[in-house]
Amino acid sequence: MAGMQKWSMVAGVLYAFVLLVPAASSEMSQRIIGNFSALPQENELPAGWEPLVFEKIDVHTTYRHLVEDGRGVMRADSKAGSSGLVHKERIEPEQWPVISWSWKVNRVLDHGDASKKSGDDYPARIYITFAYDADKVGFWEGVKFDTIKLFYGEYPPINALTYIWANKMAKETLIANPYTSRVQMIAVESGAEHVGTWRTASRNIVEDYRRAFGVEPPAISGIAIMTDTDNTGEEATAWYGDIILSRP
Repeated sequence: MAGMQKWSMVAGVLYAFVLLVPAASSEMSQRIIGNFSALPQENELPAGWEPLVFEKIDVHTTYRHLVEDGRGVMRADSKAGSSGLVHKERIEPEQWPVISWSWKVNRVLDHGDASKKSGDDYPARIYITFAYDADKVGFWEGVKFDTIKLFYGEYPPINALTYIWANKMAKETLIANPYTSRVQMIAVESGAEHVGTWRTASRNIVEDYRRAFGVEPPAISGIAIMTDTDNTGEEATAWYGDIILSRP
């Protein structure tokens, strides 16, 4: 009888362990980069995120961490302005190739046009920047990067992928940013069909980088959200849910 009781205890422990293994594996297969669904602290940005502002742009988008539908979200309000929020962290894309997020916008921009500088505005976009690698640029470009580092104390990103909510561009369209070909944009959402509703997206960063730049991606240097209307002079509001990196 004692032997049976001992075996029952061992079997129970093994059974509990088996139940725990999938949960542990699932937890290890993802990293929450933007934990926006956590309940916000008053007047504080989510941990690990900081403002991203640009020279010569005086009007900034306002970002607030607030409760929407019972969960925390980031709300961005832009009125003829531009700025973002950025999470700076070195991440190997081969280890964490998939990025997932949710977002919602109140409108698309009437005069948005991804092919023109005057239309380079979006109610919502996700930036992924990639760290500078001297082996991936020519001599004169290397001189430019070194000069920027001399003035600002760090190298700028070598390239960036931007996932945008366009106004009329066909989904999956890949286009260079009108200011620089080092920023390649992909229309993940487009048009007004889903305005006012939460949309989810999932992208393979490695595959998108290969498609955009024709080479393997270097390390990720940061992930940012941005709602901007400075070029068109319009207004837009966006809401951003959690941003998660994961393995396939």
